Amino acid sequence: MAHSIVTIVGSLRKESFSLKVARAIAKLAPTSLRLDVTTLHEISFFNQDLEAAPPADWLAFREKIQKSNGVLFVTPEYNRSIPGVLKNAIDVASRPYGKSSFNGKPTGIVSSSPGPLGGVSAAKHLQNILPGIAGPILQQPEIYLNGVGDAFDDKGELTKEALKTVLQQYIAAFAAHVEAHNK
Repeated sequence: MAHSIVTIVGSLRKESFSLKVARAIAKLAPTSLRLDVTTLHEISFFNQDLEAAPPADWLAFREKIQKSNGVLFVTPEYNRSIPGVLKNAIDVASRPYGKSSFNGKPTGIVSSSPGPLGGVSAAKHLQNILPGIAGPILQQPEIYLNGVGDAFDDKGELTKEALKTVLQQYIAAFAAHVEAHNK
């Protein structure tokens, strides 16, 4: 039976590189994983005043993560950090205090950028945010995808073989990480 992985896309843009990367990883994943590519369009803003009676979208998102065997974040970098929509989703899923939906879930981080740095600041910010509210984060290999602007064709299919190889290596390592933490 394949492990269910919530693959959270940190961008709302219809043709985002993060969404394309997430879909490419899902296609390259070994049969031991089933990646559920999840966008954040439907998640309302976190407001602690609503915690006593959380909105249905929060509850659905939390439940999806709780039922999963792991979480993979695929994010761009905005202004040297993660997008606000991703931080909002993390806030929604990690609450109420002490009951994070991410607890115990093996976690992976993939950042990307059409520029030369590959979203490394976004990935590092996730590495700062997640401890204490998430499960074990895959430490190696780290993955910061640069130059992704021309890595996909007009149908969103990955065309760069070197990038495909890197993604295959990463998802294989992540699969081993998930297996090690779901025994």
